Amino acid sequence: MKIRYFTDTDTALIEFSNESILETKEISENLYIDLDHKGNLVSMTIEHAKDKANISEVSYLQMEKALHNEPLHRIAEKYGSR
Repeated sequence: MKIRYFTDTDTALIEFSNESILETKEISENLYIDLDHKGNLVSMTIEHAKDKANISEVSYLQMEKALHNEPLHRIAEKYGSR
């Protein structure tokens, strides 16, 4: 995964794979996802990233076990966001 931040446009690009993009979907006014030919997520673009995604505070937390049935907000509460 790569995260690129463009200061001149306040845009974040999160790349999940190197597959070719077949389709871009607008999720909201400031959020777009790119999908490959199988419908898998290739990348995500966040416009106004400082305000919408708190891009100045990016962290990475590796979990030792999968928490498949637990919502993300509960995982964040349990393990804290860094």
